[in-house]
Amino acid sequence: MSDALDPDSDGGRVYRALVGHPRAAADALTDRTGLSGAAVRAALDRLAAEGSIVTADQTGRTWEALPPAQVVDAVLHRDALRHADLRCAGAELERLYHFARTEEGRYGALEVVEDTARLLAAVRQLQQAARHRVRVIDMPPYVGSAEHYLRQEVLQRERMAAGVGYRTVYYEAAFADPVVGPNMARMIEAGEQARTLAELPMKLVIGDDDLAIVTLDADHRPGVVALLIRPSGLLRALSNVFEILWKLAVPVSAAGTAAQIDGRDRRILSLMASGATDDAIARRLGLGRRTVVRRVAALQAGLGATTRFQAGVQAARRGWL
Repeated sequence: MSDALDPDSDGGRVYRALVGHPRAAADALTDRTGLSGAAVRAALDRLAAEGSIVTADQTGRTWEALPPAQVVDAVLHRDALRHADLRCAGAELERLYHFARTEEGRYGALEVVEDTARLLAAVRQLQQAARHRVRVIDMPPYVGSAEHYLRQEVLQRERMAAGVGYRTVYYEAAFADPVVGPNMARMIEAGEQARTLAELPMKLVIGDDDLAIVTLDADHRPGVVALLIRPSGLLRALSNVFEILWKLAVPVSAAGTAAQIDGRDRRILSLMASGATDDAIARRLGLGRRTVVRRVAALQAGLGATTRFQAGVQAARRGWL
Protein backbone atom coordinates (compact mmCIF):
# COMPACT_ATOMS: atom_id res chain seq x y z
CA MET A 1 0.00 0.00 0.00
CA SER A 2 1.15 3.54 -0.71
CA ASP A 3 1.98 5.45 2.44
CA ALA A 4 -0.54 8.07 1.28
CA LEU A 5 -3.37 5.54 1.42
CA ASP A 6 -2.57 4.21 4.91
CA PRO A 7 -4.76 6.23 7.29
CA ASP A 8 -2.72 5.10 10.30
CA SER A 9 0.61 6.32 8.94
CA ASP A 10 2.17 9.75 9.21
CA GLY A 11 2.20 9.91 5.41
CA GLY A 12 -1.50 9.12 5.26
CA ARG A 13 -2.33 11.89 7.73
CA VAL A 14 -0.21 14.41 5.82
CA TYR A 15 -1.68 13.38 2.46
CA ARG A 16 -5.25 13.69 3.77
CA ALA A 17 -4.46 17.13 5.15
CA LEU A 18 -3.18 18.18 1.71
CA VAL A 19 -6.25 16.74 -0.03
CA GLY A 20 -8.47 18.99 2.07
CA HIS A 21 -6.12 21.99 2.19
CA PRO A 22 -4.26 22.60 -1.09
CA ARG A 23 -0.91 24.38 -1.26
CA ALA A 24 -0.17 23.95 2.43
CA ALA A 25 3.22 24.59 3.97
CA ALA A 26 4.95 22.22 6.40
CA ASP A 27 4.13 24.44 9.40
CA ALA A 28 0.44 24.38 8.56
CA LEU A 29 0.54 20.61 8.12
CA THR A 30 2.13 20.27 11.55
CA ASP A 31 -0.84 22.09 13.06
CA ARG A 32 -3.43 20.15 11.06
CA THR A 33 -2.00 16.67 11.66
CA GLY A 34 -0.72 17.01 15.22
CA LEU A 35 2.62 15.56 14.09
CA SER A 36 6.01 17.00 14.95
CA GLY A 37 7.78 19.16 12.39
CA ALA A 38 10.38 16.43 11.81
CA ALA A 39 7.68 13.80 11.27
CA VAL A 40 5.87 16.04 8.78
CA ARG A 41 9.06 16.72 6.81
CA ALA A 42 9.92 13.01 6.73
CA ALA A 43 6.39 12.18 5.56
CA LEU A 44 6.55 14.86 2.85
CA ASP A 45 9.85 13.40 1.59
CA ARG A 46 8.36 9.88 1.44
CA LEU A 47 5.18 11.04 -0.27
CA ALA A 48 7.14 13.03 -2.84
CA ALA A 49 9.44 10.06 -3.49
CA GLU A 50 6.52 7.73 -4.14
CA GLY A 51 4.82 10.31 -6.39
CA SER A 52 1.78 11.13 -4.24
CA ILE A 53 2.49 14.87 -3.78
CA VAL A 54 4.40 17.62 -5.57
CA THR A 55 5.72 21.02 -4.59
CA ALA A 56 3.26 23.81 -5.36
CA ASP A 57 5.77 26.62 -5.92
CA GLN A 58 9.35 27.15 -7.03
CA THR A 59 10.57 27.62 -3.47
CA GLY A 60 9.44 24.11 -2.52
CA ARG A 61 7.82 25.40 0.66
CA THR A 62 4.23 24.51 -0.16
CA TRP A 63 2.82 21.18 -1.26
CA GLU A 64 -0.06 19.88 -3.34
CA ALA A 65 -1.61 16.41 -3.25
CA LEU A 66 -1.98 14.56 -6.53
CA PRO A 67 -5.55 13.36 -7.18
CA PRO A 68 -6.36 10.30 -5.04
CA ALA A 69 -7.58 8.39 -8.12
CA GLN A 70 -4.16 8.92 -9.72
CA VAL A 71 -2.41 7.68 -6.56
CA VAL A 72 -4.63 4.59 -6.41
CA ASP A 73 -3.98 3.85 -10.10
CA ALA A 74 -0.23 4.10 -9.50
CA VAL A 75 -0.45 1.69 -6.55
CA LEU A 76 -2.51 -0.78 -8.59
CA HIS A 77 0.00 -0.53 -11.43
CA ARG A 78 2.92 -1.28 -9.08
CA ASP A 79 1.00 -4.20 -7.59
CA ALA A 80 0.29 -5.53 -11.07
CA LEU A 81 4.02 -5.43 -11.87
CA ARG A 82 4.79 -7.28 -8.63
CA HIS A 83 2.18 -9.91 -9.41
CA ALA A 84 3.62 -10.33 -12.90
CA ASP A 85 7.08 -10.87 -11.38
CA LEU A 86 5.65 -13.46 -9.00
CA ARG A 87 3.90 -15.28 -11.85
CA CYS A 88 7.15 -15.38 -13.83
CA ALA A 89 9.01 -16.68 -10.79
CA GLY A 90 6.31 -19.28 -10.19
CA ALA A 91 6.43 -20.46 -13.81
CA GLU A 92 10.22 -20.83 -13.61
CA LEU A 93 9.96 -22.73 -10.32
CA GLU A 94 7.27 -24.97 -11.82
CA ARG A 95 9.62 -25.88 -14.68
CA LEU A 96 12.37 -26.56 -12.16
CA TYR A 97 10.01 -28.76 -10.14
CA HIS A 98 9.39 -31.02 -13.11
CA PHE A 99 13.03 -31.00 -14.24
CA ALA A 100 14.14 -32.16 -10.79
CA ARG A 101 11.68 -35.07 -10.85
CA THR A 102 12.47 -36.62 -14.21
CA GLU A 103 15.58 -38.60 -15.04
CA GLU A 104 15.64 -37.15 -18.54
CA GLY A 105 15.33 -33.54 -17.41
CA ARG A 106 18.46 -31.41 -17.35
CA TYR A 107 18.82 -27.84 -16.19
CA GLY A 108 22.36 -26.64 -16.66
CA ALA A 109 22.25 -24.02 -13.89
CA LEU A 110 20.99 -26.50 -11.29
CA GLU A 111 22.82 -28.88 -8.98
CA VAL A 112 20.94 -31.11 -6.53
CA VAL A 113 22.68 -31.74 -3.19
CA GLU A 114 21.28 -34.40 -0.86
CA ASP A 115 24.12 -34.61 1.67
CA THR A 116 23.66 -32.33 4.71
CA ALA A 117 27.38 -31.74 5.22
CA ARG A 118 27.76 -30.66 1.58
CA LEU A 119 24.78 -28.35 1.93
CA LEU A 120 26.18 -26.61 5.02
CA ALA A 121 29.58 -26.31 3.34
CA ALA A 122 27.95 -24.78 0.24
CA VAL A 123 26.13 -22.16 2.34
CA ARG A 124 29.39 -21.29 4.06
CA GLN A 125 31.26 -21.00 0.75
CA LEU A 126 28.48 -18.82 -0.69
CA GLN A 127 28.99 -16.32 2.14
CA GLN A 128 32.77 -16.40 1.92
CA ALA A 129 32.59 -15.70 -1.82
CA ALA A 130 30.04 -12.85 -1.54
CA ARG A 131 31.53 -9.44 -2.25
CA HIS A 132 28.51 -7.16 -1.80
CA ARG A 133 25.41 -8.77 -0.33
CA VAL A 134 23.83 -11.91 1.08
CA ARG A 135 20.04 -12.22 1.04
CA VAL A 136 18.30 -14.83 3.17
CA ILE A 137 14.81 -16.23 3.66
CA ASP A 138 15.12 -17.97 7.03
CA MET A 139 12.60 -20.65 7.92
CA PRO A 140 12.59 -24.37 8.72
CA PRO A 141 13.97 -26.91 7.99
CA TYR A 142 17.02 -26.40 10.23
CA VAL A 143 19.63 -29.10 9.84
CA GLY A 144 22.76 -27.73 11.55
CA SER A 145 23.94 -28.40 15.09
CA ALA A 146 24.07 -25.77 17.82
CA GLU A 147 27.82 -25.50 17.16
CA HIS A 148 27.13 -24.90 13.46
CA TYR A 149 24.92 -21.91 14.21
CA LEU A 150 27.52 -20.43 16.55
CA ARG A 151 30.11 -20.77 13.77
CA GLN A 152 27.62 -19.19 11.38
CA GLU A 153 27.35 -16.16 13.67
CA VAL A 154 31.12 -15.77 13.67
CA LEU A 155 31.25 -16.03 9.87
CA GLN A 156 28.45 -13.52 9.39
CA ARG A 157 30.11 -11.01 11.69
CA GLU A 158 33.36 -11.41 9.73
CA ARG A 159 31.63 -10.92 6.38
CA MET A 160 29.66 -7.88 7.59
CA ALA A 161 32.89 -6.40 8.95
CA ALA A 162 34.33 -6.88 5.45
CA GLY A 163 31.50 -4.77 3.99
CA VAL A 164 29.06 -7.49 2.91
CA GLY A 165 25.45 -6.47 3.62
CA TYR A 166 23.05 -9.06 5.03
CA ARG A 167 19.29 -8.81 4.59
CA THR A 168 17.13 -11.54 6.12
CA VAL A 169 13.40 -12.20 6.02
CA TYR A 170 12.52 -14.40 9.02
CA TYR A 171 9.44 -16.53 9.43
CA GLU A 172 7.04 -15.00 11.94
CA ALA A 173 7.50 -17.63 14.65
CA ALA A 174 11.26 -17.01 14.71
CA PHE A 175 10.83 -14.78 17.78
CA ALA A 176 9.83 -17.80 19.86
CA ASP A 177 12.33 -20.26 18.34
CA PRO A 178 14.94 -21.18 21.01
CA VAL A 179 17.76 -21.22 18.43
CA VAL A 180 16.70 -18.65 15.84
CA GLY A 181 15.31 -16.00 18.21
CA PRO A 182 18.54 -15.27 20.14
CA ASN A 183 20.60 -15.58 16.94
CA MET A 184 18.30 -13.08 15.19
CA ALA A 185 18.69 -10.54 18.01
CA ARG A 186 22.49 -10.82 18.02
CA MET A 187 22.80 -10.52 14.25
CA ILE A 188 20.49 -7.49 14.06
CA GLU A 189 22.50 -5.82 16.81
CA ALA A 190 25.65 -6.55 14.76
CA GLY A 191 24.21 -4.80 11.69
CA GLU A 192 21.98 -7.26 9.85
CA GLN A 193 18.82 -5.79 8.27
CA ALA A 194 15.90 -8.01 9.24
CA ARG A 195 12.20 -8.27 8.51
CA THR A 196 9.48 -10.81 9.27
CA LEU A 197 6.58 -12.18 7.26
CA ALA A 198 3.81 -14.53 8.34
CA GLU A 199 4.07 -16.89 5.37
CA LEU A 200 7.27 -17.66 3.48
CA PRO A 201 7.48 -19.90 0.39
CA MET A 202 10.95 -21.43 0.78
CA LYS A 203 14.25 -21.45 2.64
CA LEU A 204 16.68 -19.48 0.48
CA VAL A 205 20.09 -17.84 0.55
CA ILE A 206 21.51 -15.78 -2.35
CA GLY A 207 25.11 -14.62 -2.59
CA ASP A 208 25.44 -11.49 -4.75
CA ASP A 209 23.89 -12.56 -8.09
CA ASP A 210 26.20 -15.57 -8.39
CA LEU A 211 24.61 -18.41 -6.46
CA ALA A 212 21.30 -19.25 -4.77
CA ILE A 213 20.62 -22.22 -2.51
CA VAL A 214 17.08 -23.44 -1.92
CA THR A 215 16.62 -25.97 0.91
CA LEU A 216 13.58 -28.26 0.88
CA ASP A 217 12.30 -31.17 2.95
CA ALA A 218 13.07 -34.42 1.16
CA ASP A 219 9.89 -35.90 -0.32
CA HIS A 220 10.22 -39.58 0.52
CA ARG A 221 12.82 -39.79 3.27
CA PRO A 222 14.00 -37.90 6.36
CA GLY A 223 16.32 -34.99 5.80
CA VAL A 224 16.55 -32.26 3.21
CA VAL A 225 17.41 -31.66 -0.42
CA ALA A 226 19.23 -28.52 -1.55
CA LEU A 227 19.13 -26.94 -4.99
CA LEU A 228 22.21 -24.94 -5.96
CA ILE A 229 21.27 -22.47 -8.69
CA ARG A 230 23.90 -20.56 -10.66
CA PRO A 231 23.37 -17.47 -12.88
CA SER A 232 20.25 -18.12 -14.94
CA GLY A 233 16.65 -17.07 -15.42
CA LEU A 234 15.81 -19.13 -12.34
CA LEU A 235 18.30 -17.26 -10.17
CA ARG A 236 16.88 -13.95 -11.40
CA ALA A 237 13.39 -15.19 -10.59
CA LEU A 238 14.43 -16.16 -7.06
CA SER A 239 16.09 -12.76 -6.64
CA ASN A 240 12.82 -11.09 -7.67
CA VAL A 241 10.87 -13.25 -5.22
CA PHE A 242 13.16 -12.18 -2.39
CA GLU A 243 12.83 -8.49 -3.22
CA ILE A 244 9.04 -8.71 -3.40
CA LEU A 245 8.88 -10.49 -0.04
CA TRP A 246 11.28 -7.94 1.44
CA LYS A 247 8.92 -5.12 0.47
CA LEU A 248 5.96 -6.95 1.98
CA ALA A 249 7.73 -7.89 5.24
CA VAL A 250 7.71 -5.85 8.45
CA PRO A 251 11.02 -4.43 9.77
CA VAL A 252 12.50 -5.84 12.97
CA SER A 253 14.77 -3.97 15.37
CA ALA A 254 17.37 -5.41 17.73
CA ALA A 255 15.49 -4.03 20.72
CA GLY A 256 12.19 -5.30 19.37
CA THR A 257 13.24 -8.97 19.37
CA ALA A 258 13.54 -9.20 23.14
CA ALA A 259 12.18 -6.05 24.76
CA GLN A 260 9.00 -5.92 26.80
CA ILE A 261 6.80 -2.90 27.51
CA ASP A 262 4.98 -1.53 30.52
CA GLY A 263 1.25 -1.04 30.87
CA ARG A 264 1.31 2.61 29.76
CA ASP A 265 3.11 1.83 26.51
CA ARG A 266 0.77 -1.11 25.91
CA ARG A 267 -2.21 1.23 26.17
CA ILE A 268 -0.53 3.74 23.85
CA LEU A 269 0.10 0.99 21.28
CA SER A 270 -3.49 -0.23 21.54
CA LEU A 271 -4.81 3.27 20.89
CA MET A 272 -2.33 3.76 18.02
CA ALA A 273 -3.53 0.51 16.45
CA SER A 274 -7.14 1.76 16.71
CA GLY A 275 -6.23 4.89 14.73
CA ALA A 276 -6.15 7.38 17.60
CA THR A 277 -4.10 10.54 17.11
CA ASP A 278 -1.45 11.69 19.57
CA ASP A 279 -3.88 14.31 20.93
CA ALA A 280 -6.59 11.71 21.42
CA ILE A 281 -4.17 9.35 23.18
CA ALA A 282 -3.01 12.15 25.47
CA ARG A 283 -6.60 13.00 26.45
CA ARG A 284 -7.58 9.36 26.93
CA LEU A 285 -4.61 8.52 29.15
CA GLY A 286 -4.29 11.86 30.91
CA LEU A 287 -0.78 12.44 29.56
CA GLY A 288 0.90 15.49 28.07
CA ARG A 289 0.96 15.57 24.28
CA ARG A 290 4.75 15.85 24.24
CA THR A 291 5.02 12.74 26.39
CA VAL A 292 2.81 10.82 23.96
CA VAL A 293 4.79 12.05 20.94
CA ARG A 294 8.06 10.93 22.57
CA ARG A 295 6.68 7.51 23.54
CA VAL A 296 5.14 6.92 20.10
CA ALA A 297 8.47 7.77 18.43
CA ALA A 298 10.36 5.52 20.85
CA LEU A 299 7.94 2.63 20.35
CA GLN A 300 8.14 2.90 16.56
CA ALA A 301 11.94 2.99 16.72
CA GLY A 302 12.06 0.03 19.10
CA LEU A 303 9.78 -1.98 16.84
CA GLY A 304 11.71 -1.05 13.70
CA ALA A 305 8.53 0.43 12.23
CA THR A 306 8.35 3.44 9.90
CA THR A 307 4.58 3.92 10.28
CA ARG A 308 2.04 3.64 13.08
CA PHE A 309 0.38 0.80 11.16
CA GLN A 310 3.63 -1.19 11.05
CA ALA A 311 4.15 -0.54 14.75
CA GLY A 312 0.72 -2.02 15.49
CA VAL A 313 1.45 -5.09 13.35
CA GLN A 314 4.82 -5.64 15.02
CA ALA A 315 3.40 -5.18 18.50
CA ALA A 316 0.60 -7.67 17.77
CA ARG A 317 3.11 -10.21 16.47
CA ARG A 318 5.03 -9.97 19.73
CA GLY A 319 1.88 -10.48 21.77
CA TRP A 320 2.04 -6.96 23.24
CA LEU A 321 -1.57 -6.11 22.36
